[in-house]
Amino acid sequence: MIMKPFLSDFDLKTGATNEKVTSRYAENMKGMFADDAALEELVKSGNSKIYDFTEMGFEEVMQDLLYGTSITYPGKVGNEYFMTKGHFHTILDTAEVYYCLSGEGYMLMETPEGEWAAEKLSAGKAVYVPARWAHRSINTGNTPLITFFCFRADAGHDYGTIETKGFRKLIVEQDGKPVIIDNPKWRSE
Repeated sequence: MIMKPFLSDFDLKTGATNEKVTSRYAENMKGMFADDAALEELVKSGNSKIYDFTEMGFEEVMQDLLYGTSITYPGKVGNEYFMTKGHFHTILDTAEVYYCLSGEGYMLMETPEGEWAAEKLSAGKAVYVPARWAHRSINTGNTPLITFFCFRADAGHDYGTIETKGFRKLIVEQDGKPVIIDNPKWRSE
């Protein structure tokens, strides 16, 4: 029997692991927030880091799992909370699980047909993202929102649909509380 190495294993000669870290700064989020002027001001004033994610996985084949962590930092662009870009999976019929390690926020989800949901995230809570649902993490707290995620390794990410159309809903701060509103920039086509 051939066993794959544990993901905690690393190459003793090079120190390499099979982890991939991606950081997104304000400049990487153009078009994602409703208030373009507030985002541009954030870029000019220091280009704040919005989120990081680390993926751990083997080959991108159906029988393997890709997993990792996502850290969405606290902050706002205008009155809209920091969030991840959000994505569908390239293989649309892929579900995903998120487990909140710390912080607080929401998992905002929607289908291509227009259904949407917002699930609260807090330490110790798991959120199941069904197949065919785009999803993004939104930090509504004052500390980093840290989640663990897992999905089939060959599913891929479709960021382009969200970059083009946006999400139907936004989560913004009103009177010191998170509120879900319609996205004024959402495009149906």
